[in-house]
Amino acid sequence: MTSTEQRAKRGKKGKIFALVLLVVLFGGGWWAWIEGRPWFYGVQAYIYGFPLVVMDLTRQASTAAPTPGEFTAPENQFSVMTHYPDASFRFIPRTGLDTQFALAWADLNDEPLVLSVPDTGGRYYAIALFDMWSNVFASIGSRTTSTEAGNFLLAGPGWQGTPPPDVKKVYRSPTRYVWVNGQMQSDGPKDYEVVNALQKQYKLSPLSAWGTDYTPLAEVPVDPGIDTRPALEQIKPMDAKTFFERFARLMKDNPPLPFDGPMKETLNKLGIEPGKDLNFDQLDAGIQRALSRGMMGYALLEKGMQKAETKNGWMVIPDNFANYGDDYLTRAGIALIGLGGIWPRDILYPVAFFDADDQPLDGASHYLLHFDKGQTPPAKATWSVSMYDPEGFYVPNELDRYHLAAWMPLKYNEDGSLDIYIQSEAPGADKEANWLPAPASGTYNLVTRIFWPEQSALDRTWTMPGVKKVQ
Repeated sequence: MTSTEQRAKRGKKGKIFALVLLVVLFGGGWWAWIEGRPWFYGVQAYIYGFPLVVMDLTRQASTAAPTPGEFTAPENQFSVMTHYPDASFRFIPRTGLDTQFALAWADLNDEPLVLSVPDTGGRYYAIALFDMWSNVFASIGSRTTSTEAGNFLLAGPGWQGTPPPDVKKVYRSPTRYVWVNGQMQSDGPKDYEVVNALQKQYKLSPLSAWGTDYTPLAEVPVDPGIDTRPALEQIKPMDAKTFFERFARLMKDNPPLPFDGPMKETLNKLGIEPGKDLNFDQLDAGIQRALSRGMMGYALLEKGMQKAETKNGWMVIPDNFANYGDDYLTRAGIALIGLGGIWPRDILYPVAFFDADDQPLDGASHYLLHFDKGQTPPAKATWSVSMYDPEGFYVPNELDRYHLAAWMPLKYNEDGSLDIYIQSEAPGADKEANWLPAPASGTYNLVTRIFWPEQSALDRTWTMPGVKKVQ
């Protein structure tokens, strides 16, 4: 493809992005009225910058710790989840319960880091490497690099050098910071100990210390003024000054990506120049209003994700999931409903806000999720169905059960089919093994996870059956 064709393609995508925004906001009959209005550029800028700000807020809260914990650790160190979280966990929305996490925020500003992983003995794992725009730029693990032990070099965008000979592969990040998001299959409490032992062998070592007996600081000073609330809790009430000044500052270390040229032109119209600080108070009054109106982008994302394409009530996962290119709307929407989603080839995430009749899932109703014989989610590793409240957190229930998974003692029907009962009341002792408890009232949503999906799930020749209302 020629450079002219590439520019034309990007320009077309930019127009599609604008059209989608307008459809979600206003429906039909809008173009003559809205085209060229400055505040619309503000909405575009907000949608574009949203994942970067969410990632940074998450990084800041996750690294405000003197020593490694379960979901927090100093930069360049791993936090290790020792057990499944429960309904009290509210740090990251839509966290899964099929794997135990090992998470780290790597700062590649000074030098590369060497990521060391152990031999998992065939146990499924995946480590996704996220840039600060929430794109996965590399995957390490069972599917890509095997389950054998190995060392991998993580380098920043400006690094020039030669990797050590005992490094399997070099992964270059387009941004200063990298979110190292590791998941290892864990079939409940019986696996906790063995998984913990493996995850504790994950290590990040500065390249300059490679080959030495490197150990990080035992305790790292923490700024007591850092806001450690969940990212969405912080970003939702932000005013335009706070959001856009932070966004501009972040682009110094995490610049726009090569295909973002048209968006940089939009930012320039708003007085936002990547690589430079922004003083909101010194902007033209009209631009200030445009950026302030742009903050409606949060509500737009909430509304837009409810309008995503569905099949049988399940959201169709786009092919560009976790590697979005200039599909900024999808990128921001996923940052809102499920930050940390990785490549579909590693984990596929069908999401349902609606039943088979396109009605919102509601606690006042009873539902049945039926899989015909041989039609449960096609996974090379495992699969599960989890339930979340509208904010993306677990729904408390009498069984402390927040998901159903393939490894559980599910009861299959005589014909080999499987029924999952989704309702607030217990379905009876003979069905309790297949009961996914729902709240007594209000809406909720479901996430299916298919770990290392078969090709039939990826090419959509297999699809999730609809959640059918039965009462």
